[in-house]
Amino acid sequence: METRPAGAARLLAIANKPERLVLGLMSGTSVDGIDAALVRIRGGGADAQVELVAFCTYPYPPGVRERILALCDPATSSVDAICHLNFVVGECFAQAALALCRDAGVDPAAVDLVGSHGQTIWHQPDPIPEGDWLVRSTLQIGEPAVIAERLGCPVVADFRTRDMAAGGQGAPLVPYFDWVMLRHPRLNRAVQNIGGIGNVTYLPAGGGLEQVVAFDTGPGNMLIDGVVTLLTRGRQTYDADGRLAARGQVDPGLLGRLMAHPYLQQPPPRTTGREVFGLPFCRRLLQEYGLAEGTLVEASGEGDRQRAWNLVATVTAFTAHSIADAYRRFLPGPVDEVLVAGGGARNPTLMRFLQEALGEVPVRLMDELGINADAKEAMAFALLANDALLGLPTNVPGATGGRPSVLGKVVL
Repeated sequence: METRPAGAARLLAIANKPERLVLGLMSGTSVDGIDAALVRIRGGGADAQVELVAFCTYPYPPGVRERILALCDPATSSVDAICHLNFVVGECFAQAALALCRDAGVDPAAVDLVGSHGQTIWHQPDPIPEGDWLVRSTLQIGEPAVIAERLGCPVVADFRTRDMAAGGQGAPLVPYFDWVMLRHPRLNRAVQNIGGIGNVTYLPAGGGLEQVVAFDTGPGNMLIDGVVTLLTRGRQTYDADGRLAARGQVDPGLLGRLMAHPYLQQPPPRTTGREVFGLPFCRRLLQEYGLAEGTLVEASGEGDRQRAWNLVATVTAFTAHSIADAYRRFLPGPVDEVLVAGGGARNPTLMRFLQEALGEVPVRLMDELGINADAKEAMAFALLANDALLGLPTNVPGATGGRPSVLGKVVL
């Protein structure tokens, strides 16, 4: 009689529990910290019940964020740096998980499973010819074996690669969580996440998973963060409470040129990232606008400072208008309400621009529905890990274009 390996036996035992304590970890394209969410999950799939136990965002150690961002630029990256930071980020994720357990008063031994998205450093959704193949690729760092070793429980990670192998773009993956948690029998909902990149999930009233449509709308906070970082020489890495944008005036000419960006014309499925809207793009904007790096922190005339505020206001408006434009072009039906999550939901100027761009369609924070808008994505990867253990497909074909697949790799 075959003896089941201890690791497989443990996975089976976890899968058979009526309720699991799962820890979700992720860091987005803004690289502004590690989101850690501890959730209690009963069941799985469409009927899963997901309850947030604790959530916190933990900053990277000094200097690590800058080194990660350097990996995202081929001009400043190297294979040895990628190799090293993969394990460094794994340690950072493990420490964030342990810190959340400590802060929540939960024994790490009580955690059944970890779902870790990792930190994306490159995402290539458009296929590149390689002999007889057309190859899409993506790379997330944050070694899951380190997390498994430090926490002593199984880890599910590297979710995007299976979807790409199944013909998809590897993103967005959170729409599965949106459908499980936010579908409504009578309302057509657009669930808008505004992280570094903006992405929308369209949930038609009473619709099944096969009717869900999702895609990256374009830049979220990435251009705002990048422009602010350059204008302040890194003293500020984001526009806190939208205060800089609020001091500026939107430049309609520049906004019009930004809205002509080729990505916005591309029909779904589509994804984008730092490769398109990263710091090189931001530097070109400053040059085009005749502004020097450091304008907001160095001796500059009042006119230069005002133009700097105008630039921040304009890229903030670009995020809002690119979202509204994507809805008009590509959503398959009407929108009754928009639910916003992610860091951009905490930017009042951006939220005001978004409401203006969408007209009479109500824009609400996801918190109003009892789901922590900041925790949502980390919660999503906890659910993806949970359902991977149950053998359930968790990619959304109308989001990624991939065949239904069980996502993630399990580290025992």
